[in-house]
Amino acid sequence: MQRRTFMGIAGAGIGMAAALPASLKAAAPDDAGLPDLAAKAVPISREERQQRVARAGALMRAQDIDAVLVEAGSSLVYFTGIQWWRSERLTAAIITREGEIAVITPFFEEPSVRETLVLDAEVLTWNEDEDPLAAIGAWLGRRGLGKGRIGIEETVRYFAVDGLQHALPDATIVNGAPVVRGCRMIKSPAELALMQIATDITMAAYRHAVPQVERGMTPRDIGALINAATRKMGGSPEFELVLLGEAAAYPHGSGKPQEVREGEVVLLDCGCTVHGYQSDISRTFVFGEATPRQRMVWNQMRKGQQIAFEAAQVGVPAGTVDDAVRAYYQTLGYGPGYKLPGTSHRTGHGIGLDGHEPVNLVHGEKTPLAPGMCFSDEPGIYIPGEFGIRLEDCFHMTESGPRWFSTPAPSIDNVFG
Repeated sequence: MQRRTFMGIAGAGIGMAAALPASLKAAAPDDAGLPDLAAKAVPISREERQQRVARAGALMRAQDIDAVLVEAGSSLVYFTGIQWWRSERLTAAIITREGEIAVITPFFEEPSVRETLVLDAEVLTWNEDEDPLAAIGAWLGRRGLGKGRIGIEETVRYFAVDGLQHALPDATIVNGAPVVRGCRMIKSPAELALMQIATDITMAAYRHAVPQVERGMTPRDIGALINAATRKMGGSPEFELVLLGEAAAYPHGSGKPQEVREGEVVLLDCGCTVHGYQSDISRTFVFGEATPRQRMVWNQMRKGQQIAFEAAQVGVPAGTVDDAVRAYYQTLGYGPGYKLPGTSHRTGHGIGLDGHEPVNLVHGEKTPLAPGMCFSDEPGIYIPGEFGIRLEDCFHMTESGPRWFSTPAPSIDNVFG
């Protein structure tokens, strides 16, 4: 469940068709004839995961790190293929700079964990009355790393870090982010291809669902239409957020009841996954005729998105992209900075296996942009008490600059091109 899903979905439409009552349309979405766009998707290969482990080893040597611990989650998937969830029972992997891998998991989970393990690894198991961190410490000790420098991936929970420190009191615990980020921030052609397919599915789902939306539809109704189309085309829905009217003035929405009404702003923010890789696209338009003020703010926001795109050049610090947008918005009377009305959040976030992953297009971020990095571009404009406009498309960096995954919206009357 993603950050936006719980806020629900509200409806939208441009030139809506009238047929079934809203509730019946949502219950029986018309998805006949939609193609399986994910049929051509190629999963990440074993060879590519081996290359990732080798890359991690090179980064460990450069950072003087002997091994890195990653917990269940996207980084475990990234390196080993293991698809598992976090609970109080630790499942994790330790990767050494020489490329050795140990996976620790409860004894009774071993057969299940092995089902998605792609690489050669020693699987260490622990029973309910045993300490999994002691097993990891012993494994490292047998490799002469009892006094080594052990990197911790940045999302690993405290109990695991504390337990490892007690298991290896002479080891030095260090930040493993330079290793894990150094691998994951730069997407391979295979990763970019999966993200492109996920993007194509979300855009096609929008185009299919929006003409079916009618006055009176609720967030749940619209979510059902979008998700049904997404599944039909081979994507796995990851989140769906649609906000109406004033609710669009709050980036992740409102829990108040909403339904489609004439003349109100509609904000769609949805994404899916294909073999784990994510899309994230937002469109904002008006159900019915847009007012001059709605058109003005929409055009301002669309220009802000383009300014961010053009500022994203290889070698520039990521934070300068955010700065460029805010400088433009301030000339329009928004802000300054993160003040409202204006843009109260960063211009964009990294994206890949996680919907939000390092690094971000945010003021002060000094990481230089490099080919293979992927970002959202979504400097929304929010006017509390009135409405908000957010257009979001993702791009990836190439040697010659940024390249869109999805084509930005041409106008408030034609947001899907």
